[in-house]
Amino acid sequence: MMLRALLRPTWLLGLFAVVATGLLAFTYENTREQIAQSERNALLRRLNELIPEAQHENDLLTDTIEIPANDLLGTTATTTGYRARRAGRIEAIAFTAVAPDGYNGAIRLLVAIERDGRVAGVRVVSHRETPGLGDAIEIERSPWISGFDGRSLSAPNPTRWRVRKDGGDFEQLTGATITPRAIVKAIKNSLQFFAMHRDTLLNTGTTTVSQNHE
Repeated sequence: MMLRALLRPTWLLGLFAVVATGLLAFTYENTREQIAQSERNALLRRLNELIPEAQHENDLLTDTIEIPANDLLGTTATTTGYRARRAGRIEAIAFTAVAPDGYNGAIRLLVAIERDGRVAGVRVVSHRETPGLGDAIEIERSPWISGFDGRSLSAPNPTRWRVRKDGGDFEQLTGATITPRAIVKAIKNSLQFFAMHRDTLLNTGTTTVSQNHE
């Protein structure tokens, strides 16, 4: 009897652990797809901000190309390029770029570029910049990031792809120079990457960019 009494708490604890583990697994399985769908919806909204639905006829989330880690893009793993088509022709592509030298660390961007090499738009995906200063790179807080729309490697001249404090054409943020400087450089590098791989990125039959580290 005494042994049974001693074992009962252990048995109950084990049963509780099994039930708790089961509930966690059930919750995870039932929310995983919901979370994934929410992430897809958020990505699609961001893509449609850069490449409006009226400017393409395809599903941006499924018409993709793999982009291996690339020094110009600041990426360390394979990322995805999302291609916009009209009448079967790729008119623009959006892909990930990372500015590694933000004030408080890496700044992850989504950069969309038209087939003629002009920036269709840029959005900040993630960052750790200072609230009230560096976070003005977010479109929700400031129109600053829209200043890259329509720009290209020739407009302005490559030597002018700098913030004004460094003799360039781009505004810096009030009280913050390091953050915009990092983003200007990352977007210029993205344009250079596009120029180097344009034929592959716009090739309707290609699904992977060749591996290299410029």
